[in-house]
Amino acid sequence: MKIKCITVDDEPLALNMINSFVQQTPFLELENTFDNSIDALGYIQSHAVQLIFLDIQMADFTGMELARVISSSIKEKPFIIFTTAYSEFALEGYRVDAVDYILKPFDYEDFIKAVTRVRSRFNQHIETVATKVPEPAQEYIFIKVDSQIVRVEIKDILYIEGFKNYIRIFLTGSPQPLLSLMSLKKLEEKLNKTDFFRIHRSFIVSFAKVDALLKGCVRIGDKLIPVGATSKDEYDRFVDKWVK
Repeated sequence: MKIKCITVDDEPLALNMINSFVQQTPFLELENTFDNSIDALGYIQSHAVQLIFLDIQMADFTGMELARVISSSIKEKPFIIFTTAYSEFALEGYRVDAVDYILKPFDYEDFIKAVTRVRSRFNQHIETVATKVPEPAQEYIFIKVDSQIVRVEIKDILYIEGFKNYIRIFLTGSPQPLLSLMSLKKLEEKLNKTDFFRIHRSFIVSFAKVDALLKGCVRIGDKLIPVGATSKDEYDRFVDKWVK
């Protein structure tokens, strides 16, 4: 499997040389190349990049600043190899978990040593993902009702209605909802977002229990539950996904 990479450097000669090194390395695939960090960040946020060759000293937005943004905000973080003429940034490179730090001018031998380290880490990551045991599906939650801690089966939840200081949980086969002194937000944090949707500031619904998707609301049994203004776009995307 090839490692998808991009190159970022504001010096044309350096950028061309790195691109050439990438293209002659069998286990690397050059996806894109940039002469500034801002455009590179936009690409990283929308594409699956696995390795970045990154210059540090660039105008406006430095490579080190880009590395910090990646470290704090990108979920699937790409590996980083810094390519720079300044050795004083080595410690900062370590802090953002860069794999290596190649000092300019460098040759293909220096380059291949660095990317071999990346390939080793990349293969270890692939093996870890392949052997990872999936977490068991969420089956129940515990809710305080009066003076008791009650077990609630996830599969039985129809929808939840929130008020200022308490919630009502409506369940399959139960004529009365469970009443609990807690916020809707706190309960939302306990629920799997692939199974439940905060459709309105006062309602969370179970996707599995929705009987009809209507304009501006959903129907669960005889209950019509409105779609809130802040949830409208997400609701429309959900409808488009399953209906169109």
